[in-house]
Amino acid sequence: MRLSDTDAALVARCKEDDWTAFDEVVERYQHKIYGYVRRLVGNETDAEDITQEVFVKAVTSLRAFREESSLQTWLFRIATNLCRDLIRRRQREGGWFPLWRRAEEGDDAGGEIPIELPDDNSNPEKLLLREELHDLLGRAIERLPVAMREVLVLHDIESLSYEEIAQALDIPLGTVKSRLFHARARLREALASYVQGD
Repeated sequence: MRLSDTDAALVARCKEDDWTAFDEVVERYQHKIYGYVRRLVGNETDAEDITQEVFVKAVTSLRAFREESSLQTWLFRIATNLCRDLIRRRQREGGWFPLWRRAEEGDDAGGEIPIELPDDNSNPEKLLLREELHDLLGRAIERLPVAMREVLVLHDIESLSYEEIAQALDIPLGTVKSRLFHARARLREALASYVQGD
């Protein structure tokens, strides 16, 4: 996906050191970047730090941005690289647990993938089942290999096209499709017993 006219104008202003333009970039993309990062790293504190770092890196390297992709895709690429760095550090420091700790009580975001189910607040059994499925899906996504999780979140949650994901992750289009196929297959397998009622 090419740079839109609106983003091209913003980038041009940023390259001329117009800080209000950069504020507009942050305002436009911070929630998407935060949501993506949160789903990859599993907790709010790291997600906030990385989101901030994404925009710091963006402002310092904007002059090198070649405008061959959309601004959103470029920001997702920066975010992906920073998340990968954190995940590698966590693995070296002693395993996955610190990375995937559950969110604290009272955290509305919950660190999990939202699922749209019919709203039936008057039925306690359905509410419990919805909460259970939500938790099960979140844990299944957390167990996916990072490469699959990146593609799944970018496509199924952030609604990026295959081409945008290929640009953001710097991988071939066929690899995007393959990783998404395998990620969905693993999720179906993880949820099969729940859906079948076993």
